[in-house]
Amino acid sequence: MKIILPNSTINIIQEDPVSITSILDNLNINPSEVIVSRNGKLVPEDTLIGGDDEIRIIRIAHGG
Repeated sequence: MKIILPNSTINIIQEDPVSITSILDNLNINPSEVIVSRNGKLVPEDTLIGGDDEIRIIRIAHGG
């Protein structure tokens, strides 16, 4: 599966299936600072992903 990080770098992971929570933990990304999409649709952190999924991790911008 292809993982696109907030800085636009791409990681390829062969592990199937894996949870988004596990991926975020392995990448040291705080889940409260990002949203995640799978194949263009937002998904919750407990979603299992694998195969040909494309995961995009999007950093949440907040402030005033």
